Amino acid sequence: KVREGMGMLEAYAEIDKSLADLNGNSAAWRMSEEAPHIEGFGQKLARYMFYGNEATEPEAFTGLAPRFNDQSAANGENILTSAATPDSTDNASIWVVVWGPNTCHMIYPKGSSAGLRVTDKGQVTIEDIDGEGGRMEAYRTHYKWDCGMVVRDWRYVVRVNYDLEDIVASGATGPVLRDLLAKAMRRIPNLSAGRPAIYMNRDSLDAFDLQMNRDPLLQFSTQEEAQGKFVTRFRGVPIRRVDQLLSTEAGI
Repeated sequence: KVREGMGMLEAYAEIDKSLADLNGNSAAWRMSEEAPHIEGFGQKLARYMFYGNEATEPEAFTGLAPRFNDQSAANGENILTSAATPDSTDNASIWVVVWGPNTCHMIYPKGSSAGLRVTDKGQVTIEDIDGEGGRMEAYRTHYKWDCGMVVRDWRYVVRVNYDLEDIVASGATGPVLRDLLAKAMRRIPNLSAGRPAIYMNRDSLDAFDLQMNRDPLLQFSTQEEAQGKFVTRFRGVPIRRVDQLLSTEAGI
């Protein structure tokens, strides 16, 4: 049995009442002003999903990297490396995850609701707004997101850890990311067991594009979904860009 922890994200957004009233105090305007708070929640959650570690951040939940960081462990066969050395810090990881109730999924506390909760706290007086005892009337919004992660079956998560600097600007040398990704997908028992996705950062996407553009037999395409969004796929699996993934990881 494994006990999974929860992460608790919480923030308050405060908007000058006079400014809000000038703009009709509409929900749409306040939401546009508070968009950075929502963006911050998304970025923090993305970081926790990969690098969160309850051992060093009690307020976080344990993400994927601390679970897949030792090739001698039981899940070590799902950690693929290429020229990544433990004493270097110029490595990056690409993740293949199959999301599903029996594979890997997110959770939220019993009795609460999933996703970001938004509560309008109404008009409040902010004390010492200028550091000199000044006050300001404002509208306050409370944001809260409690969640965690469960890796129920580690066979449905694969980590590819490679030395990013080994891939030159032309893409002619270095680890062949296409081959590593194909190998990673073969590690997964059944891609149809859930919703598969590939996660990489901007640097990995640049390197991947460079290498794929040199290959005349492209196994890589950009397709348009029904919602009108362009999604990059590799062998039918969507590739998601996650800027919270680092290019300065230690090698495994």
